[in-house]
Amino acid sequence: MHSQDVAPRPTRHSKPVVDVEQAQAALVAHYPRLVRLAYLVLPPGLGRSRRVLTAHALTQRALPRGRASTTVIPTQGKGGEARDGDPGYSFIRLRVVRSVLEAAPPPKRAAWPKRSQLPPLLPRVWGLRLIPRASGADELALDQRLSTLSGAARAAYVLRGLEKLSEDGVRKVLAAAGVADPAAAVQEAAGVPVHGALLGSPAFDPCALQARPTDLMRRRQHTKAALAAAAAVAVCGALLALPGDGRGPDGAAAPSYAQNPAARAALDPARVTKVAPTAWRTAARTDLSVWPARGNLAGDSALLRRALAVWARPSGSVQVSVTPGTPSGGPAGPPQLLYAGEVDSARVVIFYDGLRVARYAEPKNGAMGAALDFARVDAATGAEADAVVLDRVDGNVRYLTAPWVTKAGERDLMKPASGTMDLGPADGVTAPLASPAQQTGSCASWNVLQLTDDAGTRLLTDLGELTPAHLTVGRPTAPQEASGAAALRTWSPFACSLAAMRSQGVRSVNAWEYARQTLPDGTGAATWVCTRADTWRGDEPRVLAQFHTPGGALGAVVAKAESVPACGAKDPHVLAGVLWKSAAGGWYLLAAGSKDTASITASGGVSGSARGNLLAVRAKHGAEAGLTGTLTNGKTVSGLR
Repeated sequence: MHSQDVAPRPTRHSKPVVDVEQAQAALVAHYPRLVRLAYLVLPPGLGRSRRVLTAHALTQRALPRGRASTTVIPTQGKGGEARDGDPGYSFIRLRVVRSVLEAAPPPKRAAWPKRSQLPPLLPRVWGLRLIPRASGADELALDQRLSTLSGAARAAYVLRGLEKLSEDGVRKVLAAAGVADPAAAVQEAAGVPVHGALLGSPAFDPCALQARPTDLMRRRQHTKAALAAAAAVAVCGALLALPGDGRGPDGAAAPSYAQNPAARAALDPARVTKVAPTAWRTAARTDLSVWPARGNLAGDSALLRRALAVWARPSGSVQVSVTPGTPSGGPAGPPQLLYAGEVDSARVVIFYDGLRVARYAEPKNGAMGAALDFARVDAATGAEADAVVLDRVDGNVRYLTAPWVTKAGERDLMKPASGTMDLGPADGVTAPLASPAQQTGSCASWNVLQLTDDAGTRLLTDLGELTPAHLTVGRPTAPQEASGAAALRTWSPFACSLAAMRSQGVRSVNAWEYARQTLPDGTGAATWVCTRADTWRGDEPRVLAQFHTPGGALGAVVAKAESVPACGAKDPHVLAGVLWKSAAGGWYLLAAGSKDTASITASGGVSGSARGNLLAVRAKHGAEAGLTGTLTNGKTVSGLR
């Protein structure tokens, strides 16, 4: 081992030392977040395509060439403790911020441009423009607002909103990055309201990209026919030289560069962990770590080698999808094999590394079209470790189920009285069921997966990700399974609201019927339900307050919020209201809080108050009102909006 690879342990009076391997581990583990930070801080005037490539280039250049000394700047806000507890991450983040701020100003005529101010040499994509997904109106407005800020102020805004640093923590990072007046930058950034959810939007994700062609006419004019023919001959010759189906040993993986011994061991198919088929029967836990290796290709070393190589080094031809909040880097050590086999028209391999599930798929015929999917599954037990998506074809989805699952079925959540259709499973693989995550148009059904084992029956739903979300009902402090008759009736009118939670990294969704209210016109009682989607990353939950009148097919979303404790285990309270029109044509403001609400007051466009957790006040069409509730313990709560 060479001296430059390991840094000495810091003394009491020295700065913490970060060596190259520690910095690389932090860079790989948090690469998507670091690239997003760079993308947001770069000036929007660069254009989205160059901004994407520059963000990747500057992030990759942040890796030091040797050991480096840095003072760790700790976070003061929630959400970043796990990252900033690692000196490697703090050091890499500081280098990214510094290089992005250097890249932002245009080069001066009288001075040589800095390396960060030059167009990136790598990564480079020829013939394509890579841009993030289309922006919504809110994302576009935020991007335009950020473009009016200075580079230092943009950095302050992103560190505050994305990294959840306190103002003091932001000032320290900016000062360390070389900003002349960090306080002024923080003050300038304070003029833009913090939108943490928008900063995490796919529109600002330079790792989830759309490909578009460059100027085709210009390329045609500058491309020589002889060069095109020579390239075609070279490619054809290389393909003919490959054995078998045209795949090299590493398949769709990018070229391999020098790796340390640990990285090479992680990519050795002979070292992949394969759990015995009966290990789960005597294990103390019911989680993914006791799943056996299944599938008719579990012994195919060439397939496993390709899957591991693509995981570590996906080439540009690989379609990569990542659940929000999931690191997408290669395995830190030999992973556990959950499945390797042929499913429909593909060969599929599923690995588990203790934190993530990684799914590799390649077509049975041909070398093109490989896909790589990641999902975060840390601390998944019970229902959360019951199933993983195995394949999606023609709007249908297949699951690989846990070895303890004895029965799998499909049922329509919108039809609580209907039965279930048997799905097997056979050797852990279910028959295909229609996926609600891929349906378009009106919502007429919502098919869910019903799994049974010795512990009971549970419901899971596909939200377009590698792991299905667990559905529950009841008070957030003690949720119950959603498979009982009463629970199915609770979920039925609100099943379609699950569409708003697709691709959000959702771990579980709970539906809580927190109030029933007799309608003023005497036509029956309406129900108030709060649905809360908690994510695998533990932050940014999505909360919907919904209202359902007698005889209505679907509930109506009357309020929604993100990153709030309401309707959750830590704060099992909720208050929401709706303008409702009676059959006679009269308008009312109806409001309801959880059972421990002592009084509700409406102000603004509608005035009124009531003791207890229900309020009904006459109103005018289009009126706007604010709601305030007082709990039995004297605490005040505001209505969701």
